[in-house]
Amino acid sequence: MIPRIAVILTDNLRRILWVNEDFTRITGYAYEEVIGKSPGALLQGPKTESEVVERIRLGLSSEIPFKEEITNYRKNGEAYVCKLVIYPIHNPEKELINFLAFEVDGNEVVEDDQIPLLQVSEKYQSSSLKGVEEMKLYFRLKDLLEQDKLYLDANLNLKMVADLLNTNTKYLSQVVNHLSGRNFQFFINTYRVKEAMEKLTDEDYTNLTLYGIALQCGFKNKSTFYKVFKEITSFTPKDYIISSQK
Repeated sequence: MIPRIAVILTDNLRRILWVNEDFTRITGYAYEEVIGKSPGALLQGPKTESEVVERIRLGLSSEIPFKEEITNYRKNGEAYVCKLVIYPIHNPEKELINFLAFEVDGNEVVEDDQIPLLQVSEKYQSSSLKGVEEMKLYFRLKDLLEQDKLYLDANLNLKMVADLLNTNTKYLSQVVNHLSGRNFQFFINTYRVKEAMEKLTDEDYTNLTLYGIALQCGFKNKSTFYKVFKEITSFTPKDYIISSQK
């Protein structure tokens, strides 16, 4: 399943310039509340590990990508484990201009090895800031899918989504491949499977067949639904229902 991934873009003085919707969902802080503030001052609290704070400080000062795990705090005061990767961004003159951070809630994501954005790579060190632009498009796509549930349309295709995002199909396909590690169709089907998982265990849908639920979630045929569902969850739809009941 696609996890919530908070993204923070700061200037070279580590003041927040932009955050995505997943940042708000994870931390509780709205975009307007965080602009111009330091992520550390905003999110760290009583149980934040001082030794990790020092490692992060050294990582930022060294201007090289690094990965860490730290105890952060949501707006409501709740502590959570934050798994993060931070990249320095340099301009063509090799001057530091930004930091880019990807973060997940470690209470929800135990194994992060399969999340491309949490693997340190050279992609976001591009002096052209191409990686930053890709990231922004990717999360615009994610927000569009989650807010409007476009994936429920069985006829949804790459061109339709590219038009909604004012981009072209080649670039959108490239961004999805780079940042999700999957092709566009699999990416969309991940949302459909998540929707199906919710409906399969919802008493309001017990009158529907498995295929009936699949149709409501944007799948066109039964075989594709069964194949994709098992590939993503490791369960057949029927086994998933039994497992949930237990």
